[in-house]
Amino acid sequence: MNISVEFTLMPLQTDFELPIINFIKALRNSEFRVIENPLSTQIYGDYDALMLFLATTIKKSFDDIEHVVLNMKIVKSDRSDYEPNF
Repeated sequence: MNISVEFTLMPLQTDFELPIINFIKALRNSEFRVIENPLSTQIYGDYDALMLFLATTIKKSFDDIEHVVLNMKIVKSDRSDYEPNF
């Protein structure tokens, strides 16, 4: 089963940019499709493989950042090809 996951990583510190950049680079270096925009990052792939990857990647981010919030949405389907039709 394929899923779509959307993240917003919010380090609660003054120097917030580098942790966000490092998190996005880790996502980019994966085997999964990644789409970025100014407010969030989306990643798409097989549920089992993607969730294993995310568990490790999120844990590393949490280990590296003292105070952080991660908003995450998961959709049960691959929405990477979505285009509005209106």
